[in-house]
Amino acid sequence: MSFSDFSRIRTSLETGELSVTDIVHNYIQNIEQRNDEINAVVSLDKEAALQRAGAVQDRVDEGTAGKLAGMVVGVKDLICEKDKQATCASNILANFESVYDATVVERLINEDAILLGRLNMDEFAMGSSTENTIYEPTHNPVDVTKVPGGSSGGSAAAVAADFCTTALGTDTGGSIRQPASYCGVVGLKPTYGRVSRHGLIAFASSFDCIGPLTHSVKDAAVMLETLAGFDKNDNTSSSRTVPNYRQYADNPDSNIRIGVPEEYFGEGLDDEIREGIRDQLSELEEAGAELVPIHLPHMKYGIATYYILATAEASSNLARYDGIRYGHRADIREVEADLKKEEEALKEQIRLAEGEEKVKLGARLEDMDSPLIRLYKKSRTEGFGTEVKRRIMLGTYVLSAGYYDAYYGKAQKVRRLIKQDFTEAFEEVDVIASPTAPTTAFDVGANIENPVQMYLNDIYTISANLAGICGINIPAGTHSNGLPYGMQFMAGTFEEGKLFNAARLVEQLSE
Repeated sequence: MSFSDFSRIRTSLETGELSVTDIVHNYIQNIEQRNDEINAVVSLDKEAALQRAGAVQDRVDEGTAGKLAGMVVGVKDLICEKDKQATCASNILANFESVYDATVVERLINEDAILLGRLNMDEFAMGSSTENTIYEPTHNPVDVTKVPGGSSGGSAAAVAADFCTTALGTDTGGSIRQPASYCGVVGLKPTYGRVSRHGLIAFASSFDCIGPLTHSVKDAAVMLETLAGFDKNDNTSSSRTVPNYRQYADNPDSNIRIGVPEEYFGEGLDDEIREGIRDQLSELEEAGAELVPIHLPHMKYGIATYYILATAEASSNLARYDGIRYGHRADIREVEADLKKEEEALKEQIRLAEGEEKVKLGARLEDMDSPLIRLYKKSRTEGFGTEVKRRIMLGTYVLSAGYYDAYYGKAQKVRRLIKQDFTEAFEEVDVIASPTAPTTAFDVGANIENPVQMYLNDIYTISANLAGICGINIPAGTHSNGLPYGMQFMAGTFEEGKLFNAARLVEQLSE
């Protein structure tokens, strides 16, 4: 059975057509049938989910159930659930279990949602294809030879494959919206600070946002109403009142001003996607929307700015994984044995050397790592994957004394200019429309050896994270290759209602 959205589930519960246990059984069955080929779910707790389903059904029968009763949620594997693995798809945290629930998890549980499993991802959310993972790559449910996008590819694939009603993902530079586009689902990146990050294992703290991936715009609105709001455990969370987001999806207003930036429709964009989105915008215009040409002049610096700032923050955040306090630790006996061999070999070279060479070798002996330093190095070398190491090294470089002002300091200034571009644009328009990704999903393995090409997949999404504004992917059509593609809307800070309004108008075009 496939559920098109949560409203259908609630109707089935209220009429008695289905029980909560039936719903959970349905998703478990779907996972058992298809997860071997898709690999979206990396940990499934069937017993706990079914036990909770029975308890929630009791509250449904009593009329005391929360507003998410019947909703089954998958959780990206870097959002903490008490006593569940939280590995970030990395060997450095391969055996780590969380000792507390993230705030978003608490809020879902309080509204009687059922958390079914942990979902695959790119290691530490660094990637655009869900191939950088200790769990093997996730595959796109629409075509299993294609990637699902990333880093929340497991979350997008799980929703698209009907493994859960909705899923939690994270968006640092497009990691909810891009996989949502590739898999043909709705993906929401809230305004920075709208949803608490407490319990989210950090990649880049000034960029990271938790958001939902869903089958429909209304489901995304329902989820955000639950997830949003101030949290005393996160000093970056906003104290603004959480609006009734569902009203924007229930009664969308077609009389809106849509900004269309020429910078998002130029070179590098698939021709069919360009024309498909322009056709959608024309239909919105016929329905009453006004299309307004706008310019975002600093958008061309977005990729470079993002990868300087995000890697700098990653370098700092990931310094805590040292092999001592928690996570993977190399074998200290092997470390000491290797050091002893190196020391003996160096001493033998010194014995045989003469003059200046002897002095140089003596200096190397004095500078040899201590066992503790070597333990740090070996633990991190074994624990982190290639892409994470690449970003740590890049981030450390741009933060180094000789390059801080030239790279990191300058990137912060450009970030401010990008934010100003959006601030000025939103004085003229309600939302900004663009493609979500320049192409449809690519073949598994096609870009794994080409990191620059992989980074360019986020070219249309990164600017929203740099500016701290909100964005949403809405399925916009099917390419001639049979794969879905999405349209992105962006709105000003804390203007998610405008996103839901615009996205629902597009959704209605296909109904």
